[in-house]
Amino acid sequence: EIISILERLHGPDNVETAKYLNALGNVYSDLGDYQKAEPLYKRALEIYERVLGPEHPDVAASLNNLANLYSHLSDYKKAEPLYKRSLEISEKILGPEHPYVATSLNNLANLYSDLGDYKKAEPLYKRSLEIKEKVLGPEHPDVADSLNNLAALYSDLGNYQKAEPLFKRALEIREK
Repeated sequence: EIISILERLHGPDNVETAKYLNALGNVYSDLGDYQKAEPLYKRALEIYERVLGPEHPDVAASLNNLANLYSHLSDYKKAEPLYKRSLEISEKILGPEHPYVATSLNNLANLYSDLGDYKKAEPLYKRSLEIKEKVLGPEHPDVADSLNNLAALYSDLGNYQKAEPLFKRALEIREK
């Protein structure tokens, strides 16, 4: 088994082992095999926290992966605190305008949007968009993703006048 090989090669509590556990978890998650992905993410998170400390960017990324898994399973009660902790670590360690902070904001906003809590989702989507535009530039594909998410929220609310220009701008960026 690949995990046994990793542990023999790097050791059971090594950051390299955690990195590969996370990567393998991503593969299973992308395949929709969340039962196989979950223990890998949890184990990677435990290693990162123990070796790197509770406020390291790799801990934030690992929390985010596990939260994404729970979101895919519609287990929002498990996902929300993980997203929040990931965001908190990212803002503290990377700064409030880092692209990873924008990703964390977007993921938490997606959760709230899925729950129909648009009042919580909207400011998170807006802040994510602002960060991406500032840091990555107004024509970056990640900006298009944020525009699309905010537009979808407005569309869900029936506010098509706000949604349409955002959808159009996202499409223009994608076409370029």
